[in-house]
Parts: sequence; C-alpha cells; structure tokens
Amino acid sequence: MKTLSSQEVRQMYLDFFKSKGHNVEPSAPLVPINDPTLLWINSGVATMKKYFDGSVVPENPRMTNSQKSIRTNDIENVGKTARHHTMFEMLGNFSIGDYFKSEAIHWAWEFLTDEKWIGFAPEKLYVTVYPEDKEAKRIWEEEVGLPTEHIVEIEDNFWDIGAGPCGPDSEIFYDRGEKYNDLAENDPENYPGGENERYLEIWNLVFSEFNHTPEGKYEPLPNKNIDTGMGLERMVSIIQDAPTNFETDLFLPIIHATEKMSAGKKYGTNSNTDTSFKVIADHIRAVSFAIGDGALPSNEGRGYVLRRLLRRAVMHGKKLGIHTAFMYKLVPVVGEIMKGFYPEILEKQEFIQKVVQTEEERFHETINDGLQLLTELIQSIKNSGKDTVAGKDIFKLYDTFGFPVELTEEVAEDEGLSVDHAGFEQEMDGQKKRARAARSTEKSMGVQSALLTDIKVDSVFTGYHEISTTAKLTVIISQHEMVDHISEGNAQLLFSETPFYAEMGGQVADHGQIETEAGEIVAVVKDVQKAPNGQPLHQVEIVGRVEEGNSYVLKVDPVRRRKVIKNHTATHLLHRALKDILGEHANQAGSLVAPTYLRFDFTHFGQVSPAELKQMEKNVNQIIWDSIAVETIETDIDTAKSLGAMALFGEKYGHEVRVVKVADYSLELCGGVHVQNTSDIGLFKIVSESGVGAGVRRIEAVTSQEAYTLFHEEEEQLQTVAQIVKSPQLKESVHKVEQLQLQVKELQKENEQLSTKIANQQAGDIFKEIKESNGFTYIVAQVTVKDMNQLRQLADQWKQKNLSDILVLGTVQGEKVNLLAAMSKEANQKGLKAGTLIKEIAPKIGGGGGGRPDMAQAGGKNPEGLQVALKAVPEWIAAR
Repeated sequence: MKTLSSQEVRQMYLDFFKSKGHNVEPSAPLVPINDPTLLWINSGVATMKKYFDGSVVPENPRMTNSQKSIRTNDIENVGKTARHHTMFEMLGNFSIGDYFKSEAIHWAWEFLTDEKWIGFAPEKLYVTVYPEDKEAKRIWEEEVGLPTEHIVEIEDNFWDIGAGPCGPDSEIFYDRGEKYNDLAENDPENYPGGENERYLEIWNLVFSEFNHTPEGKYEPLPNKNIDTGMGLERMVSIIQDAPTNFETDLFLPIIHATEKMSAGKKYGTNSNTDTSFKVIADHIRAVSFAIGDGALPSNEGRGYVLRRLLRRAVMHGKKLGIHTAFMYKLVPVVGEIMKGFYPEILEKQEFIQKVVQTEEERFHETINDGLQLLTELIQSIKNSGKDTVAGKDIFKLYDTFGFPVELTEEVAEDEGLSVDHAGFEQEMDGQKKRARAARSTEKSMGVQSALLTDIKVDSVFTGYHEISTTAKLTVIISQHEMVDHISEGNAQLLFSETPFYAEMGGQVADHGQIETEAGEIVAVVKDVQKAPNGQPLHQVEIVGRVEEGNSYVLKVDPVRRRKVIKNHTATHLLHRALKDILGEHANQAGSLVAPTYLRFDFTHFGQVSPAELKQMEKNVNQIIWDSIAVETIETDIDTAKSLGAMALFGEKYGHEVRVVKVADYSLELCGGVHVQNTSDIGLFKIVSESGVGAGVRRIEAVTSQEAYTLFHEEEEQLQTVAQIVKSPQLKESVHKVEQLQLQVKELQKENEQLSTKIANQQAGDIFKEIKESNGFTYIVAQVTVKDMNQLRQLADQWKQKNLSDILVLGTVQGEKVNLLAAMSKEANQKGLKAGTLIKEIAPKIGGGGGGRPDMAQAGGKNPEGLQVALKAVPEWIAAR
C-alpha cells in the first residue's frame, strides 16, 4: 500500500475526478449561506441542494469537492470511539442528470485499485448493495469482476430522508485484516456492513433515481443523479494503518502539542486520558473552522454548539492537569495541518485565537460561579434533611450555567451526597427530543423543475448602462405552463435582453413596466428573479395582450433604481468602514439593499460602541463628500483577487467577474448596480445597530432623501422638547433638560427621606404590637411603604432590635402586593423557616415566592387577599 499524507489523499481524489470532467468546487463555509434550514453544513451534498432541487443549473453537471462538515448529534461519543468526530471532511463526486450507476461504480473501482491512484489490493475490497438493485450488483459482478462472495446484499442500503430525491446505494468496505478483528468469527456483526473494526466503510455511492412523494409513492426521477461520500479521516486511517482516525497526521500533531501542555500525560498509556486527548484534538478542529467561517460562541443555535464544544474540551484539559486557558494555543497547530487546502485558518489565526481564549477565560469564571451556586444548593439540601442532588438541579447547572456534570458529581461526593443520575439523564433525553423536534422542521431537498430547468435561451442584462431597452419576448409562462400569448393575470416573461436587475447579492429587483413599441403598457413588472440557468425572469401583472416573438420596450422605474443604487454603493463604503474601525474580522454576513434603506449584517463578537458608530458614519460621509468616481472593472476571478478585491467568503463566482472600485478605499467583487460618483449618494445616516444572532450584528442606515427626512423628523422632535422645557433656542434645550434632571433627583431624594421617615414612624407603632402563639412571639402588620426594599429595611430594624421570633409585613402599591417574612435564629433552630411560611400564605395574594430560612419574600396581584394572608400567620404558628 502507498504511503500518503492526508493532503495527498484529498488532492488525489479531486485530481482523479477532475480528470473525469468534473469541476472542482471549493469547500463551502460551515455556516450555511442562504439556507436557514441547516444549523451547519453537515455533508458534502448539503452544498449541492440548489443543483439537486433544480433551483440552479450548474455550469457543469459533473462536480467534485472536499467539504468540511459538522455534526453534533452524538457529541458524547467523540473521544470514546475510533471514528466519531464533530468536524470531518467528506470527499464527494456528484452528477446532476449526467452519468449514473455504471460510471460511478467503475470510477470508484479505478480510483481505489489503480496503482496510479490509491492502489488498494482488489481482494481487500467488499461492497454492499440494496437487494432490489439488480443493476448495481450486475455491474459490480460482471463489469468490474468483483467475486460474488465480496458482494453483500443489505436491506438498509436505500438512501431516503422521507421526501424528495432518493434511491439505492452501494457502500465500499476495506478489509483491514486479522489484526483488527475485534469480534469472534461467528459474531453476527462480523461482516462488511456490520459494527466491527475489521471491515471499514470507506465510500458510499448513492444512486438517486426516485422521487419519494408526500403520498409515500416512489416515482422515477426525470433526471437521475449521483451523490457519493468518502470520509477523508477514515480513508487516511486505512492508508496510514492507524488503529483509529486519531493516530493519523490529521490529529496526532494536535495531540502531541496537548501532551506538552499537560501535567506529564502521554497519549497511548491510559484509556481515560486518551479519551481526553482525542476530545481536545477533535473539538479544536471544529471550533477553529467554525469561528473562521463566521460562527461565534453564544447561548443559542450554532453559537451554543461552539460554547459546548469548547467547555467540554476545557474540562478534559483539566483531567490532563491543564488548569489555565490552553485551547487557543492549538489553533496554529490546526492551521499548519490544514494549510494546504484551508489557508484561512492561518490567515484568521489571530482572530480565532482571541475568540477561543476569551471563551476559555469566561468558562473558568463560570466554573467559579458554578461552584458558588452548587455550594448554596448543597447547603439547602442538607438543611432540608435530604442526601441527594436532584437530576433537574444537575441539569440546570449544566444547561443554564455551563457547569460540568462531572464536577457536580465530584463536589457532591466530597460533601457526602449522592446524585440523581437517572433524573439527569431524563432531563437530557428531554433536551434531545426538543432538539430532534427542531431539526425535523428542516426542509428536505425538492425535485428539479423540468419546465424552468429546460429553458436554455439566452437573455442579456443591459441594466448596467441603461434603464430602457427594446427586446424580443422569448418565453411566456402562465400557470406553470409555457404559452404563446396572454392577456390577463400573472405571468413570467423572458426577453432576449433586459435592463431589469434580478434580485441578487442583497440588491432587490427592479420594478417597472413593459410597453409595446407604440407606447401601450401591457405588463407591470413586480419582481425579477434568476431562472435556474441564470436568465432574468420577470414576474409581471398582465394589463394588455403580449405575444411570444414580438418586441417590447422594457422600462425600469428610474426613481426606485436611483434610490437602490445609492444604498448599494453605501453598503460597500460601510463594509470598509466596519473593517477599518472594528477589525478585518468584521465580514459581511448578509445584506439588503432596498429603495428606502439598507441593512448590513456583519460578524463581530461584541457590541459596537456609540463612538465607533459615529466614526463609521463620519468615514462614510467623508468618502461621499470627497466626490470620488466609482469604477467598475470587468476581469477574470484570478486577476480580481490579485488586485485585492474583497470577496464574500463562501460565495460562488464565475470565471468572469465585476469589481467595484472606489479609489483606494473600497474594492469588492460585486455584480450589482452602483452610482457613478460617491457624491451621488448625498448623505449617509446610521439608524440602528443591534445583535441578530450568535456573533452577528446588524446596522440599518438610510441615504440621500431618506437621510434628510430622518434628520428633519428628529429636528422636529427636538423642537417639541425645547417647547416642553420652555427653551427659546434649540441649542439651549440640553442645558434646560439637565437642570430638570437635577431637580428630579433632588425631589426623588426628598421623597426617599420622607418615605423612610414614614416607615420609621410605622415601625415604632407596629413593633409595639407583639403577640404570642404556641410559644413564639410574632409581629404581623400591613404597612404603607413604596416597595419591597423598604420592607427589607423594616426587617433589618426588627432584626437589630431582636423584637420577636417572627415578623410578617405586607404592603400594597396599586394592583401589586408584596409580602415579607423573617425569622429569628432561635425560631430557625426550633424548625421554623421563613421560606416555608411565605409559600403557605403567598397564594392568598395571587402569587408565589420563597427565600432563605431567615428571610423570604413574595409578590402577587390580589390586594384583597393581603389581610387574608396576614390573618393566616397566627394559624400557621399555632399548627407548628
């Protein structure tokens, strides 16, 4: 067998399929672009959905890629098994309605066995097939020449996600020999396709030939597709004769680097520490790539996944004797391993390390906070006479506060308490069910629309230089059918050329009208979208007769277009300003360029300060006022990148691209329409800045007329304020408001003093009303105070004077009721607890509460119940 590195295996696969006429597709970002149905890119085919469902027709129906992917549905197994990973690479080759079973099988065999490529011994390979797929079995047996005993029929060999394209598949296995035979010869799993370490699956060939309808029928697809997947890590482990994936060149450098930071621990000497090394190596790969692709730690969605991975790795670091932040030091190691195909890790190394280190340090603080919460919980359990930490409490510490379960168990054991493992697992199962329910809402892949896919006629966009043109009508679609004329209703129209911009890259579509050459309006353009083959498809309302083959005048709404292009160029200027002020990590994560405003989403793991926003706004306006020409350069993608043009990470660009340049300030790849000079924008104003997701911020802004309107509206509001504060001049309003604020503070201070005086006077009265019941002295009263804080002040006075065993006070403010109960130390020692009392009487005020044994409080919304609650106190004492 050849000795190959992981880099060589990856490149060899791509080179092989390139030689078979496939386009090599770049690995898409782990954070899905324009696919809200996925949390992560989780397979090679996930990035091909737009081709498989027919929404986009690929430039070449044959494609291949090495796609980084993340799956976290079985994170608990990572590190414990030989081949479970959170992040992995899937090598794949795809055919969209081109070649099918014969080519897929023959090419797989050639790649695996030909000495020019991998060069496996043929006798080492086995395959599985779907029992009803006689054709696949025949190809393997008769055409490839695989012995019958090396072909296994398995009922599960049918790829089906419940709806959409599906079909049988054929898996290829490699026999690693007797030394990896972990099962007895007669074990039912000891065969290619069973759960064993000897026969490893290396490739799955999916023959997508049916459409699974909602009614449960399997109908033949008009265009049959190929979707294959080969796990790089697994393939490399075989070639490098590694017992598990972790002993390959993809993981060992990370493990060795971790060894150096550990307390003298060595990989391969202890199964428990080996698990920790594996977890760390796996998780830092996933975290590094995910952060590099725009994800950031948070408490929701993919950000929560990142946080969980980092915290899990940190806890395993503790098991290796590493008690300070260390994961960030492994990022350069990951970058060096992957730089041949993924240079972005080293390019973004500083930013990735900063995010990881910050998150690690926060977690160490969380551990300290969690220990405090756990200490209070343990004390509460002991005070109640119990000896077990409940499963729901363990889960709350774990899920809400990020406190590790293992640490909870360790501390509880030290305190002589047991833990409710079963209850914790029940809570975890509930969480998994909720996660599965959320994932079940993900949309499945649709079936190609032959009507739109088959439209190959050209349509040229002329809107960069004109907003009106005469063109021939080539296609009319009405009610999902092609027609040769139409006189009413809605339709989709395709012209030989058009000035109408189809929605793309955040820029909304043009609106306008279609006229006859005589000037009669026959259609109103409501929207324009790209057809699968890339032509601008006009969504129109028909108001006159249109016929295929006739020429019409297409007119874009000029006012709307002018507004849109001002906002589009402004987004480019804003993007550059963001990077200049926040850092190069502030990458575009989405945008909307509409006529009345622009919206720009960007990656950033912190709030943007008012000063930073002010500086951005100033920078953009300065470029506008400098009256700089906006140039558009048409060139090839390589030249554009060599010029330093900013590209959207993960966006797919053709060979020929447009570069929009604003002097030396902004240079971006962009197919949109722009102003000719920055001065055309007029004015730029940021309206708002907010967080919209894990590590993603959003700025909304306006330009030109809308910016002027906003300033005018704000000026009117200021004038109204000036009138209210009786300021003769607008510029004096701030001083007037400041004076009023000082007056308000003085009045509030006086009010506080009066309230305290009244409360003290009441205290003097109510503290005299001491009663006795069942051997306990108590004070119960309704008082007039402004809030719970003043109730606590009264309780503090009561405690200092040691006036009685029990104090219960209540107050009403409007529809709100507050109750407070306090117990002396002596009352606590005799078994009375304030929390127990408050829970007994709180329902009478329509609320609930709780607290410590010496003090508890409650709130409610039933003022009429306060006296009932207070009268219940003596009864409660008497029953003790």
